[in-house]
Amino acid sequence: MPPWGEKDKVSVKALLVLADGMVFEGRAFGCQGEATGEVVFNTSMTGYQEILTDPSYRGQIVTMTYPQIGNYGINPEDNESSRVWAAGFIVKEYCPVPSNWRSGESLGHFLERQRIPGIEGIDTRALTKYIRDKGAQQGIISSVDLDPKSLLEKARSAPGLVGRDLVRDVACQKPYSWKDGRWVLGGQVTGRERSRGRTFSALVYDFGVKRNILRSLVDSGCNITVVPASTPAHEALAREPDGIFLSNGPGDPEGVPYAVQIVRDLLGKKPIFGICLGHQLLGLALGGRTYKLKFGHHGGNHPVKDLTTGRVEITAQNHGFAVDIDSLKGKARLTHINLYDKTVEGMECPDVNAFSVQYHPEASPGPHDASYLFHRFREMMGAAKKEFFPSCPKEMISIRS
Repeated sequence: MPPWGEKDKVSVKALLVLADGMVFEGRAFGCQGEATGEVVFNTSMTGYQEILTDPSYRGQIVTMTYPQIGNYGINPEDNESSRVWAAGFIVKEYCPVPSNWRSGESLGHFLERQRIPGIEGIDTRALTKYIRDKGAQQGIISSVDLDPKSLLEKARSAPGLVGRDLVRDVACQKPYSWKDGRWVLGGQVTGRERSRGRTFSALVYDFGVKRNILRSLVDSGCNITVVPASTPAHEALAREPDGIFLSNGPGDPEGVPYAVQIVRDLLGKKPIFGICLGHQLLGLALGGRTYKLKFGHHGGNHPVKDLTTGRVEITAQNHGFAVDIDSLKGKARLTHINLYDKTVEGMECPDVNAFSVQYHPEASPGPHDASYLFHRFREMMGAAKKEFFPSCPKEMISIRS
């Protein structure tokens, strides 16, 4: 048996208790212990490693709807950050012996090293339907305290996401540069090699940025500098970037008022592109409002319509809040909508040279339908400098009709 197999491990009982009193019984894997967080479900069939290491999952316990998880193991190349940020992990069936040539360790060992509790053997289909009906709520996983009443008290006393600043937990503490592009067969290619032409300097605000966003920006021809979330606008502008990128991140955008003010101070100064939390912060900076979704959007199969082209893209999503486009009172134009529930998925603000999307065009492992948005950002920076790149496909040039 491979050295990372776990067939000989003893089964340990574990419980998942939701704040409304619902109890699920299963078996522990990963780290034996206890974790609280908002329980959400993710509909992706693959990418559990990227999901676990996505900083946007800070404060949440993730349920995978796909039944078997762990079968291709863990490898060091696919992490979206330096550590696991999800508070806990829930699966129907955990595979303890992975089979993949890239695997360096099992999912269980990975979670154990990161001290993240997991639970398997529960009916994740029933849990998902329950969350859809009742809404996302606080919960607790435990293999050390098996008293449902005790766990219920802990779940109810755990802090929720509304109003909390989780960005401070996940953002970098000092500026750094990033040069790696996305992985291809044989290694990585630099942005200059990929773009075959003029490169731009992009300053990335780190609210919990995923590595594949940075790789995608490099691939589109950007030289990247990443700065902490609290970097004042004047310090960012002093670096003389060609454009500003507002990254993804965890939690409630209204819980980071300092970030809203920073974005407000940047409006109209440089081209701006925001993703996920960056999109929500842009909406708040423009004077709009955001609201919490019932159970959020988490997964890799969300259809989004680009209203400027009429195309439908299958997208990856991970957010629990949304922008109310009507509250912006004409300061932004709706460009993308979610075809499941008609929520806002993208907007543009020509008056301040900014655009944003709620979903993840950089998604790793996919889908990649919306990766052209990074080239739109590049074209926006080029237009601001009165440069033009005829080599780019027409649909990548502008989000304006």
